[in-house]
Amino acid sequence: MDNLPEPTHHASDKEVLHQFGYAQQLLRDMGGFSNFAISFSIISILTGAVTLYGTGLNAGGPVVMGIGWPIVTFFVLFVAASMAELASAIPTSGALYHWASLLGGPNWGWITAWLNLIGLIAAIAGIDYGCAQFMAPLLGMPDIPRSHMIVFGFLLLSHGILNHIGIRSVARLNDFSAVYHMLGVAVVVVALAFFAPRQPISFLFTKTYTTLVNKPYWFAFMSGLLQAQWTYTGFDASAHTIEETKDARVKAPWGVFLSVAVSGVFGYVMLMFITLAIKDLAGAAAASNPIQYICENALGARFGSIVVWTMTIAMWFCGLACVTSTSRMIFAFSRDNGMPFSPIWAKISKKYRTPAAAVWLSVVLTFLLPCLIFGLLAVHKSSLTFTALYPAVTGISTIGLYLSYGIPILLKVRARTRGSWTSRYDGPWNLGNWSATVNTISLIWIAFITVLFVLPPNDLTGYIFAGSLAALLVLFLVSVRGKFRGPLGRTSSDADLARLEAELD
Repeated sequence: MDNLPEPTHHASDKEVLHQFGYAQQLLRDMGGFSNFAISFSIISILTGAVTLYGTGLNAGGPVVMGIGWPIVTFFVLFVAASMAELASAIPTSGALYHWASLLGGPNWGWITAWLNLIGLIAAIAGIDYGCAQFMAPLLGMPDIPRSHMIVFGFLLLSHGILNHIGIRSVARLNDFSAVYHMLGVAVVVVALAFFAPRQPISFLFTKTYTTLVNKPYWFAFMSGLLQAQWTYTGFDASAHTIEETKDARVKAPWGVFLSVAVSGVFGYVMLMFITLAIKDLAGAAAASNPIQYICENALGARFGSIVVWTMTIAMWFCGLACVTSTSRMIFAFSRDNGMPFSPIWAKISKKYRTPAAAVWLSVVLTFLLPCLIFGLLAVHKSSLTFTALYPAVTGISTIGLYLSYGIPILLKVRARTRGSWTSRYDGPWNLGNWSATVNTISLIWIAFITVLFVLPPNDLTGYIFAGSLAALLVLFLVSVRGKFRGPLGRTSSDADLARLEAELD
């Protein structure tokens, strides 16, 4: 807490950033809607809710959509509100990493940063590989892993190029993406509402179905919550791009919170009408692409193809926004020497004012993840495919991200308990007297899902994530402990900040 300044509420964005010891290196050109749009695009109800629809359907059936989605939405709103409050108080691109470092010290910041990075890389891999699985057949390519990897590579390349070019182009695309998602949901809902036969509304709340054997239904239902929980990841993007947002201490927190709230409403409406259009529940659950199966059976093959194209394009937007968020996290962590070869990843392109090296590192690490998985499968001659491992990858993303969300919230609760965090540190967006209650509920929910998503049938997630944590522990003990000093911004003089800003003008 000694490193946490007390920023003036009426100071400019640049002045507040200077109080934290950082120069305005990134281009501050995003408005409130653009900040909201990047998180809304990463949440992407046309991505997470779609690619894991079969997971939810096989785990618990229609009830997972009718009851599971609103349950998860309700508790994630507590997490989003807790994070929004922190974003307003500590408005830096390091976001979660800075929050944890300033509230708990450099070691807490280091583990938070790496958990966040693991979660983000797994998220991009899940998003873009899922997009490739949808896109390859639409392009007339064989529906096999080799085709998926080729498309996956080109998707990542397009995201890298656009993020390299600049925040203006990405912000405009994210603005369009937010509108596109809303219109895409509207197209699906209107078509299914007016032209497809429907089950009675009770189907959503009473129809159970599960393919999990030797498990009680209540446990199967909870396993299916992964569908909604993974959808609600990545809303920290509004905080990661806070140094590029105007009136950041107000607009970025609203971006965090509203991205979840708006996604909750639009996602629920979409899932309701898709689920009510199911004719053959067992057939839909067994289909390789349940959404396409349901739409084609309800509306015909032509419209089914239109729906799949609509969702595939939404996935592309989702991956684009997630690369943006990940690159900002890498940039912020690297400018404090938190990563191997940090000086490279902390560089800003003078021409585009973007963390170009961090962008391409995000792309390369994401491409290597499925390569690593396929390599391990080949070595062990496993009959599993990446499609079968998809829930494990999304589970890793979910756990990694939510633990990185939970650590700074926990440290803030601890600081309040000790009296070292008082209202003078609150930003203009704060929860007031409700802060402690909201933060506590957030932590309980994060602990619950962390345990839930490593239990069978998600035990593969637990094994992979445990291995990742073991590797992080070794790295920490060998090369980090006692050496990493956390955010270095406070050591910068006004002259240093001015010099850094002048170099980019």
